Amino acid sequence: MGDNVFNEQRLTQRKLLKVKALVAVEGCAPITVKTVDVGANGMCIVSPDPIQVGANAQLRFDLFVDGSMTTIDVRGRASYCILSHGDFKVGFNFLNLNLSGMTQLAKFMK
Repeated sequence: MGDNVFNEQRLTQRKLLKVKALVAVEGCAPITVKTVDVGANGMCIVSPDPIQVGANAQLRFDLFVDGSMTTIDVRGRASYCILSHGDFKVGFNFLNLNLSGMTQLAKFMK
């Protein structure tokens, strides 16, 4: 067997999350995007426009946790951007998720 060419970069599990989110890349106006999935360390979104790999952005999205909506507001860094069905799938690694956000995400992931 040869070496595995595709290396999975995710170190934590992801859970499907199909909600609208706001992404504000530094120096650009916020845009509304759709989320694909989320994990403890990051998320994937679908954007109408490409986002530069390595770009920092403010991410805001809602999670339904314990019977109510909670808003997660976190900085992230784009780790990949690929063309997919006319839109762009962009992966973000969270940079400074606060304790409240970590707690809410952990509850959502269960």
